[in-house]
Amino acid sequence: MQRIAKALGIVDAPTLKRKIHKKATPLLGGVAIFLSMVLVVLLLLSTTDSLTGGEITHLHYSGFLLGGLILMIGGFLDDKFHLSPKYSIIAPVLAALVALAFGIEVDKLTNPFGGVIELTSWQSNILVFVWLMIVMYTTKFLDGLDGLSTSISSIGALMIMLLSLSAAYFQPDVALLSFVSLGALFGFLLWNIHPASIFLGEGGSTFVGYLIGILAVISGGKLATALLVLGIPLLDVIWVLLRRLSKGGLRQIATGDKKHLHHRLLDLGWSQNRIVLAYLVGASAFGVSALFLQSREKLIALVILTLMMIFTAAFFVRREHRDA
Repeated sequence: MQRIAKALGIVDAPTLKRKIHKKATPLLGGVAIFLSMVLVVLLLLSTTDSLTGGEITHLHYSGFLLGGLILMIGGFLDDKFHLSPKYSIIAPVLAALVALAFGIEVDKLTNPFGGVIELTSWQSNILVFVWLMIVMYTTKFLDGLDGLSTSISSIGALMIMLLSLSAAYFQPDVALLSFVSLGALFGFLLWNIHPASIFLGEGGSTFVGYLIGILAVISGGKLATALLVLGIPLLDVIWVLLRRLSKGGLRQIATGDKKHLHHRLLDLGWSQNRIVLAYLVGASAFGVSALFLQSREKLIALVILTLMMIFTAAFFVRREHRDA
């Protein structure tokens, strides 16, 4: 994919001020992840029933892979022609709609205050669509340092795999798909850690979020587990969007800047690898907690994580005003 990206001129040149890499780097890394998963999933589906031994059907896999293909096509066009945000959002929207059309849904959610919340078809569709859009754009915005988005997504796949292997759930089909996902992500991460020789690209940065989002849904609505893993980057995205909204209204939301948490840590003198490691420790700590906590306790963990991010945001805002 490095050679193909270079041949097609699909590289990320550090021409913008917010770019932190020093040389033009090939994109389309997400295509390598996607093709790896396609090959292995199709091989498993054609030779064994290990991926369909539970509630996941061939229809679900078709929707997942078709949605991924849409993200790859949309990402290729964006990386090649630098689409504006109003056009680049089309592929994620279509991918989420395809997932819904192929029956990927959440039937019920565990109520953290007791009992179960049964969802109707339209409620599930809204929830899954919003959920997939959130996780896709979380990993998209997270893709600002070498290996960061890929690493956090790997932790998400690992936690869902471990949860699916636990006695309380035991979903070997979900665990196997998570394991395949983990292998594809780790394989790419070898080339994506700092200094990266290839980037995810637009398609890849949204696909890794789409992957974690789908795993969380088809595993029986393990959204809280994925939220705990993605909590730090998700809250960072919310913080940045609110800041942009307050500064320049709706038009400013889609404007890139260097105000994400990982950028601010760079300004403090942290190295890229140190920042990635810090994110990994946080995601792993909250992800592991999800393996042992009940629904109400997971909600408390999310509240604690939110408070931590609020204090962190206040620290950086105060520092920014002091240095202004």
